[in-house]
Parts: sequence; structure tokens; C-alpha cells
Amino acid sequence: MNSIHFINDNFLLQSEIAETLYHSYAKNLPIIDYHNHLSAKQIAEGLPIQNITKAWLNGDHYKWRAMRANGIDEMYITGSETSEKEKFFKWAETVPYTLRNPLFHWTHLELKRYFNIDDMLSPNTAEAIYKKANTILKDKTPAQLLEQMKVEVICTTDGPIDSLEHHKTIAKQNIFTKVLPTFRPDALILIEKESFSNYIEKLAKCVGFKISNVSELFNAIQSRVDYFNDLGCRLSDYGLEQIYAFDFTEDEANSIFKKRLNDKAISKDESNVFASCILYKLCKMYHEKGWVQQFHLGALRNNNSKLMETIGLDAGVDSIGDFSQAESMSKLFNKLTLNNALSKTITYNLNPSQNEVFATMMGNYSEVGIPGKMQWGSGWWFLDQRDGMEKQLNTLSNMGLLSRFVGMLTDSRSFLSFPRHEYFRRILCNLLAEDVNQGLVPNDIEFLGKMVQDICYNNAKAYFKFSN
Repeated sequence: MNSIHFINDNFLLQSEIAETLYHSYAKNLPIIDYHNHLSAKQIAEGLPIQNITKAWLNGDHYKWRAMRANGIDEMYITGSETSEKEKFFKWAETVPYTLRNPLFHWTHLELKRYFNIDDMLSPNTAEAIYKKANTILKDKTPAQLLEQMKVEVICTTDGPIDSLEHHKTIAKQNIFTKVLPTFRPDALILIEKESFSNYIEKLAKCVGFKISNVSELFNAIQSRVDYFNDLGCRLSDYGLEQIYAFDFTEDEANSIFKKRLNDKAISKDESNVFASCILYKLCKMYHEKGWVQQFHLGALRNNNSKLMETIGLDAGVDSIGDFSQAESMSKLFNKLTLNNALSKTITYNLNPSQNEVFATMMGNYSEVGIPGKMQWGSGWWFLDQRDGMEKQLNTLSNMGLLSRFVGMLTDSRSFLSFPRHEYFRRILCNLLAEDVNQGLVPNDIEFLGKMVQDICYNNAKAYFKFSN
């Protein structure tokens, strides 16, 4: 495939107004990436990634799914018996077939921004691209890659028992990007998981005291929340099928907890009651700390058990679920509101048929003096592509206040993923410009430019208050 330079200055910008909004207001803003799965260890160690296969394909289930859909043998995707170069060439073989999938745009944006490569990736260009990218990467640390994209803050995703030792190391380093942890307690909530009892044992070792009842469990969780907070954590996150909001008493939760620790079977209702209790207690702890809580809801995970057993979790065999969401969200948020304990909250839905459900739910719990307190988050996972972003922006505009939106995040494991913020910014600017061109909003570039800057950067900076 030949170089056609389709990632040009005005990529996705379909009018002069869109070009002005992007180039004059959005392009040069720093990035606040408040949810991702980047490795703090890699940043702390400060070693170059050296190889584009490691930077691109390791852990990237988006690319894995595309390669599988293209009929590529698993040994070239996640296998240990093939070389990094072989894997890269199989990805290059797949890329031309990703046309109209967001991977096609992301791949070439990343090649352009990090390596100044205009050629389309294909079997014909793979050798030259592999060599050029690796030549550049061998001298670039993760911190330098982040600074190259003007990434001001990243929030990693960390379990309650994580030592955060790498965050401590990073805090002592003189790097451009602030790297903060995020508290992700799913393992403490999902009592039905086979690994639950073992995780509680690890938590007990972490806090230094026995955990034999829910009172001790609450104390252990509080200890870890305090620890995370002292190291700069200001966000929590959950990755759940749906919010748990069953009626519960602490006595019921305690009985279920002890039953599970004694290796006795618990019912689905019992697991839901326990999860509801822990979730509510966590939400109250976050409110006391002034944290923002995030709910990623609706993924139907690990559908291909054969592949998951071979590769492990995050194998790339998850999909959109059709879980009921509204009633449980309402019940939890209302209960927290009645008890003056509802934190700033961001929800993300994976099922696009529920866009309006989420957008309207978040409008029910506003608070005086906190503009945009309840956020319906950006298009997530299968929805963080052009169509998904535009639908999210349009629905939010119709049901809430787009002007108060805290904008985009990568949700990525790759240090090369930050052009996704550029992708979002271009889509936003083009969407607003189309409204101007259709006579739907005033042709006031300064007013619209301020709105663009707020959505892309200023709102997140004010909302999360990372400097405090």
C-alpha cells in the first residue's frame, strides 16, 4: 500500500470552522488521562520499551480480536513460541482489513505522532516501519513518550493490596507527568469468585491483622483507602456487570462473609447482598475522602472459556452485555444522597442502547455549587470510536450539559495510545462546527473555543483537583 498521507492536519475536520476550533483551541492543550491501565512499574524503571510489538501488541485485546477475526493463528497473537517481529508482521497483515474499524485510524495516528510515519501499515511496509519505530523507541522511556504527548496526569488502575511502590518511586523522579493510583476494589466485592478467600488472606497480610468478620474487613478496606489517599489517589473505579443495590444488613453480610471464608457454598442472592453492603461502605469512604468514583458497567466477560483458560483473564473475549442498569443505579445513588454521602460520580455504559438511560440517570443527583458533579462518561471500550463518541456527545447534549463534560480518557495499556485524545478532540470540534454550519448554534468562535477547551482539559482539571 502506498503512502497517501491521509492523517493530515485536517483529518476528521470537515469545515473551516472545525479547523479553527481544533487548531486554535484544542490541539495544544495538555492531556489529563484519568483512567488507564498503564504500568507504573515501567514508568518507575525508566527503561525504553525498545520494540513496537511490546508497545503495541502486549496486552492489547483490541488488536488481538482483530487478528483473530482475520484468521491469524493464536501463536502469532499471544503465543510464546513466536518472535516479536513475527507478531508485528501478522498485525501488519491484519491492518489493511481493519479499514472502517477504529483500529485503522488509531494505528496510523500513532505511527504519525510518535514516529512521523505516513505510510499505511501493510505487509509491504512492515519491514521499514518496524525498523524505524524500533530505532526511535530504543531511546524513549515511557515517561518521555508521555511528555511527548503533553500528558500532564495519568491515573493507573490498582488493586487494594497493591504496595504502590512504583508510584512512590515515580513521585521522587523529576518527570513531566504526574502518575497517580486509582483504587479498584472489584476483588473485595465479588465474593462468589473462586479467588475471593485467597484475596482476603492477602489483604490481611497487607494490613497486618486478621480478617474474620465484616467489621474487620471494613477496617482493612479503610486502612487501604487511607494508604492510597496519602499517595495521591483521588479516584476509585469499578468494573462490574451492574451496580449492586440489594437490601442488606451488616449482620447478613457478616454471616455470608463467614460462610464463604469457611468454604461453604453461597447463593446468588447472598453474593448480591454481600456485594451491595461492601459497595455501599466503599462509596461512603470515598465521599469522606472527597474522591471521584467511577463505574464501568455492562461488560459480559470471558465468553470464550477455552481461550481464557489458555491465555488467562483479559484475553480479549469480552463483549457488550444486556444487563438491567437503571433501577440499581437509582437505588444506590438515592440511598447515598439521603445519607449525604454521594461522591462526584462518573458512569460508563458499554451497551449503546442504554445511552439515554445513563445520561438521564446522572441528571437526577446534581448538587448546588458542584457543576457537573454527576458525569456520564465518554464512549468506553467498544464505544470509543467515532460513531460511539458522536452518539455519546449528542445524547449528553440532549439530556444534560455537554459544556460541563470532563472529556476523554484512553482506558489503555499502551504508552502509544494518547493520540486517542486527539481523535476525540477532532471529533468534538467537527461536531460543534457542523452545528454552526447548519445554523443551530451561534457562529461565535471565541465562545465555542472556550467550550472546546473546557471539555478537553479545563473541566477535568477543576473536577478532579489533582493538585490538592
